[in-house]
Amino acid sequence: MKNLKIVALVFAIVVLQTNNLFSQNDNQAFWVHEDQVKPSMQKEYEAVTKDFIEACKEHNLQDADWATASINDGTYLSISPINNMADLDKNPMAPLAEKMGEEKFRELFSRFDQCYNVHRNYIVHLIENMSYMPGGLTTNTVGEEYRKWHFFYVTPENVANLREKIKEVKSLYEQKGAKQNFRIYRNGFGSSGDYYLAVISAKDALSYAKTSEETDKLLGEEGEKLFDEMMDYVYKYESKTGRMRPDLGYTSN
Repeated sequence: MKNLKIVALVFAIVVLQTNNLFSQNDNQAFWVHEDQVKPSMQKEYEAVTKDFIEACKEHNLQDADWATASINDGTYLSISPINNMADLDKNPMAPLAEKMGEEKFRELFSRFDQCYNVHRNYIVHLIENMSYMPGGLTTNTVGEEYRKWHFFYVTPENVANLREKIKEVKSLYEQKGAKQNFRIYRNGFGSSGDYYLAVISAKDALSYAKTSEETDKLLGEEGEKLFDEMMDYVYKYESKTGRMRPDLGYTSN
């Protein structure tokens, strides 16, 4: 009974923290479905995804929009904006299963199941007042499908310090008029680890490298010192490379 009370208390704290994030107007939440696809099954995974999208279009599936990103390690992310935790209780696939027929629907998803051994779901929050996009905050960067994800893992005692340093970085970018934009996300319910995530869009790897070098020169020693101070509050850093896949996403009419 004691353990049950502890679990209930932890769950209540998590829900409260998540609801607080949802309540802030500048924090758009995203539900992310992550598939860690087997190397030998990536072509099949993309083929069945396209078949699935065709079925969604054929049967005019509504309220189930998502964007897709592929990471170089074989991970695929399906990303959908959500308004609150109640959105997670909905089953937007139910109308599709009804129109397709249960048997065909299950056959389609059994093909997905053969492509991976691990998949999971979690929430991330886009933090507007920490992101730097002078032209307007958007995740849809047309013509810039290349992505670089920078993960800054942080312990609870350093969350506030890291947050302030990222804001200082943004301020320096603004002062210098840096051309490289970034969006900052905060992990939410179901995420693995506690982190801030900086996402940078570019046309391709060459463009990313060129703009990064120009930004480093622009920020100079002041920027180098600030990044060093920021990393003092990070216990683990990792970066991932990939791109958005418009051919694997879906938008309802």
